[in-house]
Amino acid sequence: MSAPQESEMNQSTPLPSASCPPDADASGTTPSQTAAPEVDLRSLMAGFPTGVGVLTTLGSDGLPRGMTCSSLCSIALRPATLLVCLRTVGPTLSAALERGGFALNLLHEQAGRVSELFASGAHDRFDHVDWRLPLGAHGPHLTADVHATADCLIDHTVAVGDHTVIFGTVHQVTIREDAAEPLLYGRRRYARWSDAAAVPAHRAMSG
Repeated sequence: MSAPQESEMNQSTPLPSASCPPDADASGTTPSQTAAPEVDLRSLMAGFPTGVGVLTTLGSDGLPRGMTCSSLCSIALRPATLLVCLRTVGPTLSAALERGGFALNLLHEQAGRVSELFASGAHDRFDHVDWRLPLGAHGPHLTADVHATADCLIDHTVAVGDHTVIFGTVHQVTIREDAAEPLLYGRRRYARWSDAAAVPAHRAMSG
């Protein structure tokens, strides 16, 4: 899908009057008050490959909760802070907010089925994976399917549309030295880091 084109200014549009503030139009409406256009970002972001994580936590009933999350990034090194985005309506977010923390499990390249499982909404998803809750963990660690896990406490959240952005302060990082390389996701399919890294350097640069 082609990118949305900027609309050309209608020549009949009146110029802002001198009485309007610099960031307001002639009607007195500021940009922040203007309704955002309906744009489908999925085609854009499909061309931005990322790693894949599963955010896990515990509910008030002591049962594990979790969902696949590819909208994540690091924000700061000091204090170590991660940003993750989850659907606002969902049991995983509610449980994480109630608990005040979560674990972010970064999947290795052989764990595509685990990503699909935790994206499916299946209620028995934790019955199909190996997991444990180590001392000091803020959510279940998916021990057999990750190359790294970060345990985080929630610093604050921001509601954006139908998602909630979580800022998590990282309190513990666990690296599995014996794990496979990272799982990638882009163009609506999974890929293996080891395959991507196997491309000769001169081909990668020229491509």
